[in-house]
Amino acid sequence: TYGKEAKSLLEDLQSRNERLFLITVLFTHTANSKQQLEDTLFQARGIAQKYNCALKTLDFQQEAALMSALPIGQNQIEIQRAMTTSSTAIFVPFTTQELFQGQNSLYYGLNALSSNMIMVNRKLLKNPNGLILGTPGSGKSFSAKREITNVFLVTNDDIIICDPESEYAPLVVTLGGQVIKISPTSTQYVNPMDLNLNYSDDDNPLSLKADFILSLCELIVGGKNGLEPVEKTLIDRAVRFVYQDYLLDPRPENMPILEDLYNVLKAQPELEATRIATSLEIYVTGSLNVFNHQTNVDINNRLVCFDIKELGKQLKKLGMLIVQDQVWNRVTLNRAQKKSTWYYIDEFHLLLKEEQTAAYSVEIWKRFRKWGGIPTGLTQNIKDLLASREIENIFENSDFIYMLNQASGDRQILSKQLNISPHQLSYVTNSNEGEGLIFYGNVIIPFVDKFPKDTELYKIMTTKPDEVA
Repeated sequence: TYGKEAKSLLEDLQSRNERLFLITVLFTHTANSKQQLEDTLFQARGIAQKYNCALKTLDFQQEAALMSALPIGQNQIEIQRAMTTSSTAIFVPFTTQELFQGQNSLYYGLNALSSNMIMVNRKLLKNPNGLILGTPGSGKSFSAKREITNVFLVTNDDIIICDPESEYAPLVVTLGGQVIKISPTSTQYVNPMDLNLNYSDDDNPLSLKADFILSLCELIVGGKNGLEPVEKTLIDRAVRFVYQDYLLDPRPENMPILEDLYNVLKAQPELEATRIATSLEIYVTGSLNVFNHQTNVDINNRLVCFDIKELGKQLKKLGMLIVQDQVWNRVTLNRAQKKSTWYYIDEFHLLLKEEQTAAYSVEIWKRFRKWGGIPTGLTQNIKDLLASREIENIFENSDFIYMLNQASGDRQILSKQLNISPHQLSYVTNSNEGEGLIFYGNVIIPFVDKFPKDTELYKIMTTKPDEVA
């Protein structure tokens, strides 16, 4: 019997690229009493026996054994066993991938395999853009709120939230932020014509503003083919004219509003100008004139939440586009101060449905990094992010993905797109809330995040109807 084993071992060493190692394996047991120690020793022997191994007690050698087990690299127990490379590899620790970084890193839960903390700084990624994906009730909004709280406490960065479901206000108020409720009945106003002159040298603020107002008018005027070239020229002409006074004397009271643009367009001789002005009328003097006022809220607060829940269908797309423009304004302002801006978009799929807001979102995902911006989109279905080649750029330009429980159709798409193994997929299959996978660059780690429910923060952050009540 031993002859056969010796031949097999020799064959491994000669032809299978194996090496021979001499190994001492020690187990240290501690307990509060002698009886307890004997019990745990008995259990350990039982487990070892199950796998055809025998555990021997090192009688009268306990001190030497303890010294050998300590991580000081000194073996005082000369009981060795010869093993090949593949057998030895089993004993190598740290086979679990870990994510633990310094430099203002934030907490993202515990590693599901090792129970070690996951501490990550998204700014260290090549591209800090992020996505939070998960089915309803899996904990998307809660995860975003926890990250927002950590960003607020650990860094000096600015945070802007686009909140279509009115979920973030309690947290923002608690942290001393500004909630801007945009609705037809609200008295809080944001002026879409606000112009920020602190752009970088290589960008003309007026050209960038004209581009935004073109998108705004395209959304308002609509039509199958969008704006005609003549109409685009007219809007551009009107924009340059409307900002003349403000550029000569940049005081807040000289900032134009939508009505000024409307009046300039009405005064143009071309018939197309009348068509655009008539389309704008409902947003200027009509029932949807919520965006025809000077800004009267603190949009420069460190933490700003745009609550657009009560904007009707007609105004929601417009509201989202205006929020995105405000975000660009803040990012350009912070860029000069070398400060990061975090931007959270809940119910991200709503933005991707409309061509103008989708194009604006793609632009954010492509250019935000250079401007010190860190956008994060929250959505239920990955299908929304793969709706077109253009929108797919958002998915491909996100190096941070926080993936919670997934629907079966989405799981198949994600496993193909992100090369997730069947074992890793099990962490997002019928998983509980606050459990899933973190994608950080090329690292994939399963996580568990059980937030203590008896805290003040939990009461503010939860969105479960029974707990909110």
